[in-house]
Amino acid sequence: MSKVKVLELYGHATCNAEINWQQIVSEQSCPFIQRKCLKVRKSEPENTIGTCSVEYGKDKKRIVICPHRFLEKQRIFIDSIHLLTLHEPGNDLHVVPEVTVPGGSVDYFLVSARNGNVNDFVGIEIQALDTTGTIWPTRQRFLQEKGINVMEKDVKPNKSLGVNWKMTAKTILVQLHHKLETFEHLHKHLVLAAQDHFLDYVKRNFQFEHVKSPARLGDALQIHSYTLNHVGECEFSLSLTNRFSTDIAGLAKSLGLQNSPKVGMEEIISILESKISNENILTI
Repeated sequence: MSKVKVLELYGHATCNAEINWQQIVSEQSCPFIQRKCLKVRKSEPENTIGTCSVEYGKDKKRIVICPHRFLEKQRIFIDSIHLLTLHEPGNDLHVVPEVTVPGGSVDYFLVSARNGNVNDFVGIEIQALDTTGTIWPTRQRFLQEKGINVMEKDVKPNKSLGVNWKMTAKTILVQLHHKLETFEHLHKHLVLAAQDHFLDYVKRNFQFEHVKSPARLGDALQIHSYTLNHVGECEFSLSLTNRFSTDIAGLAKSLGLQNSPKVGMEEIISILESKISNENILTI
């Protein structure tokens, strides 16, 4: 039997007896991005997976497996406003997705701007946990239990289903190192928003004794640890529970990697100023 149980589907807790699952599955809408779910089946691209979080293992850890789940109430952006050290009252706050810097693309930039001119910015990377195998049979069995017709071939147990702790950790830490030197060179911050269970794994399996807690504002890499809490009768919510920090030397000590290329402040600001607009202003 699989160690994994679906906790949230299309943003709704599976324990909620009041949900019309037929309607939810038909709409395939994600409340966190306010559009159709972006996680599609490779074999059936017209169908989205919709699984936000799962319960995993004998200790029933609540694991977020979709990065868009972290966008609940724009919390990760609000939790990073204090890192905009040059932000002033009267400035607009913008959330700009997918900005390319040396080393790859950063998920989001939180930008402080006035009259279209960038005054300050923070990069934000989101890391959900990857699964091994496919969650589809587990998802389909849940819907079958709710009286929804599904194909029998889709509910066969997937014995390889699990959480890919090692590959997820190695991938994100290498990516962070490639991007962090740029932020440190510019005296700006890069935030990693991740879950407590994932960061506990990283601390156990990598050299992280030198990573500071509580976080220091002077460190370029800020690590925000979130917990998926059970609230109310049947609802889940993410909350910031801890903050860590380190610099490029600290991350290199953990991984032993080479440094990445630098980029000029003017280049980053030019990219951001071309992307900020009334459509991506952060509203609270």
